[in-house]
Amino acid sequence: MDFAIINTQGKETGKKITLPEVLTKSEANDHTIWLDVKHYLAAQRQGTHKSKEKFEVSYSTKKIKKQKGTGGARAGSLKSGVFVGGGRIFGPRPRDYSFKLNKKVKQLARKSAVIHKMNGNSLVFLEDFSIETPKTKSFLEILKNLNISDTKTLFLLSENDSLENISLSSRNIPNAKVISVNEANTYEIMNAQKLIVGANALDSLIDLIS
Repeated sequence: MDFAIINTQGKETGKKITLPEVLTKSEANDHTIWLDVKHYLAAQRQGTHKSKEKFEVSYSTKKIKKQKGTGGARAGSLKSGVFVGGGRIFGPRPRDYSFKLNKKVKQLARKSAVIHKMNGNSLVFLEDFSIETPKTKSFLEILKNLNISDTKTLFLLSENDSLENISLSSRNIPNAKVISVNEANTYEIMNAQKLIVGANALDSLIDLIS
């Protein structure tokens, strides 16, 4: 399958890029995508939630009423979770939500995510470009030329001297993100409406998913 390479002006350069069979002859595995996205989001959770339990609530431990003869249930302390202001029963405690996911599963998930973008006509190959100095206006002009100003877009670019400047130029734009192709993950690929891949980054992308 051939894709035309476009430039930052939004026009075809006349060059084409041929995708390898690892993408064109494979089918997306949705379950691995779900696993990898779940793995990514779980790792983002701080897990610092905490509520006070019975032994942490600041109340007197004096028995509030006699054991028998009141006609109600027996109660030993206002710290009990059945009273307003008492400790919470089985409340949340700090914990680590992350879990292990095999490298091969993550690899298949990334490949499946790229296949989804390819099949959905959301994959675009962009000729390598550079920005001399970080400037949001310059990057906004590129988005306008590519007709993706209002589209959530992920740029996967190769490691080059201008990558940092391009990334800095885009960080104030909420619907565009620029990262090195080696940092690509399933969640961000699936979360983007358009996937823009630098022409020179394809080999690195193939290495990442195969």
